[in-house]
Amino acid sequence: MTSPAAGTRTWVRNPLGVFTADDSPDAPDARGGVVVEDGVIAEVVAAGGQPSAPVDTTFDASQHVLTPGLINTHHHFYQTLTRAWGPVADAPLFPWLQRLYPVWARLTPRDHELATTVALAELLLSGCTTAADHHYVFPAGLDDAIDLQVAAVQRLGMRATLTRGSMTLGQDDGGLPPQSVVQSLDVILADSQRLVERYHERGAGAQVQIALAPCSPFSVTTDAMRESAALAEDLDVRLHTHLAETIDEEDFCRERFGMRTVDYLESVGWLTDRAWLGHGIHFDDEEVRRLGAAGTGVAHCPTSNMRLASGIARAVELEDAGAPVGLGVDGSASNDASTMILEARQALYLQRLKYGADIPVTRALGWGTRGSARVLGRDDVGVLAVGKQADLALWRLDELRFSGSHDPVAALLLCGADRADRVMVGGEWRVVDGAIPGLDLDALVAEHSAAARRLVAG
Repeated sequence: MTSPAAGTRTWVRNPLGVFTADDSPDAPDARGGVVVEDGVIAEVVAAGGQPSAPVDTTFDASQHVLTPGLINTHHHFYQTLTRAWGPVADAPLFPWLQRLYPVWARLTPRDHELATTVALAELLLSGCTTAADHHYVFPAGLDDAIDLQVAAVQRLGMRATLTRGSMTLGQDDGGLPPQSVVQSLDVILADSQRLVERYHERGAGAQVQIALAPCSPFSVTTDAMRESAALAEDLDVRLHTHLAETIDEEDFCRERFGMRTVDYLESVGWLTDRAWLGHGIHFDDEEVRRLGAAGTGVAHCPTSNMRLASGIARAVELEDAGAPVGLGVDGSASNDASTMILEARQALYLQRLKYGADIPVTRALGWGTRGSARVLGRDDVGVLAVGKQADLALWRLDELRFSGSHDPVAALLLCGADRADRVMVGGEWRVVDGAIPGLDLDALVAEHSAAARRLVAG
């Protein structure tokens, strides 16, 4: 799709409803829409108002709800190849992993490229403009897994934080993964540095960022956690890992390290605002306070947590304590989808189940936008405000499921929106009329489905 000429001003005009995610005390009225120029939001227009300067083009949003582009803070793109696989359909986390690891060990570069493209396309169609992926499976021949992901992100025109995951603790040493997907620490650190130096972008508008991401306490050594933290500080990039997802993990940490998960996190230099944690469910009151004081982020993954019966994250308390809280769809083998707007709905309902029905719809949407941006250490996305990146999602409410709805913003979650009509990233339309221009979705699905069948067949 042709990029707008420099200096072109586009008014996304008079939306049916708008959620800005702007929690500043002087947040302006945005009911008249936003003006986009050079990839950023140049102006926020009040209800009944007009832009302060002429515009070149307009988009009539009177049939759309306007939100910031959603932001996914935890995913495993490769797992789109193992959705709803019968042998793990009813398994909790540890048996689920033990049965899937040998399947994932057969991933080829083309499998990974297809899986990544499917995940990104699904996210984009669900209103997601920035995605974080945690890739930690590197079987022989897949050394350039993150390079393949960078190329896919660039093709679709999204933003991504791609984490260089790792596993060093195989079954021979008391871990869960097979030795075929375990790497040496020297290889991991060298490749991590290569990826940061080659791809990591800094500052507002960054498209690709790299983070370091040992998989979990039960699949990496203590040295891997410490050395990754030291390298991340040296390179000034972020850190990511799974933590406190299940009681089994808590028991593993007690037995192997003689401490609870947050104590272990602190012991290896990870209790910091550089880090964010996938799931973060089983924390006690003192641990919630410590995470908040440190500014350590948490990616709340409600659908996966319910699917694997892992538990309910204390998202409200964590955020109130000062920990950034965002949303993650998690891997498509435990969700089994990559749909961000539905993840916000699940977060709303699961947190209401824990804390009560007065948890606002806007708080859940805030986790999927502003909160997720904070988790990823970004202040240029996730909010509709002047100077922020023009990453927008627009939603129609003319389907049967919305008939009779009154509050347009509340209807997105309460009535179950699942697909955006328009999505803009950096001022460019990446979804138009519910489709991704230039992507042959039928051909992608056909090849991806065939690869999925081959993978599980061995």
